[in-house]
Amino acid sequence: MRDLQGKRVAVTGGAGFLGSHVVERLTACGADVFVPRSRKYDLVTAKGVRSFYDDADPQIVIHLAARVGGIGANRENPGKYFYDNLMMGVQLIEEGRQRGIEKLVAVGTVCAYPKMTPVPFREADLWNGYPEETNAPYGLAKKMLLVQSQAYRQQYGFDSIYLLPVNLYGPRDNFDPASSHVIPALIKKCMDAVDDGAAEIEVWGSGMASREFLYVDDCAEAIVLATERYEGAEPVNLGAGREITIRELIETIAGLTGFRGTIHWDTSKPDGQPRRCLDVSRAAEAFGFRAQTSFESGLRRTIDWYRSNRQNAA
Repeated sequence: MRDLQGKRVAVTGGAGFLGSHVVERLTACGADVFVPRSRKYDLVTAKGVRSFYDDADPQIVIHLAARVGGIGANRENPGKYFYDNLMMGVQLIEEGRQRGIEKLVAVGTVCAYPKMTPVPFREADLWNGYPEETNAPYGLAKKMLLVQSQAYRQQYGFDSIYLLPVNLYGPRDNFDPASSHVIPALIKKCMDAVDDGAAEIEVWGSGMASREFLYVDDCAEAIVLATERYEGAEPVNLGAGREITIRELIETIAGLTGFRGTIHWDTSKPDGQPRRCLDVSRAAEAFGFRAQTSFESGLRRTIDWYRSNRQNAA
């Protein structure tokens, strides 16, 4: 058990969606938190990483920064998503090792799993195939941080852990239709349709794919618990342990936002990975994490937040 009281903890991506919730929890634990801003520190470059470490002087680094988006954004930016995510993570871990920091928490992605992983996804299945094609470059770049963490632990005794969160949602999410994930994209689509009096909305795919979603506050709690309590070499899933089809998801969001029109499925667009649902037993056993927020409650909070912040939420 690592006491975070007074620890200097740097959180890359700490001003972002998940990062802002992690920073709040760390602050509540009494940590001295440093959040690098991208306009000052380009973490894709070695110079930017060194400057970040010089200014932060961290004992612990939690690496959340990422170039990320939905299916459309991944299809348009495969090279950028691969390079930027790989270079950020690899250089942060190497520089942290050289400086002798106490711990680095690398946060990966469920997109690292093979396309046809048996459900529920178990960490042991991570290498049993190639990721779903639309987000494979991003998923593989993030998965290399697991390889690096394990190699550095073996050779240098460097304490770097690797966490695999499932799809997240909640207040402060990205609602920009060009880069948002499915829940904020559908919330915005339904609320815009209600405002415009539209009789129909269009949704990508067949609706048959399933996803698991973890409320952002629960994920932040899991990351802080792992920072405090987990020192293992093996990756750890972070999820809620339940799945929902995209068809059920849009029907639920439509009901909560008041959209009563028709849903048109554009089957010329990809579904992405057929199913996603995690085995979350390792997180419970290793550091006592279990998701607490019910899905409908989390959706209501997310919709309420967006309704109150629509002018500022892209």
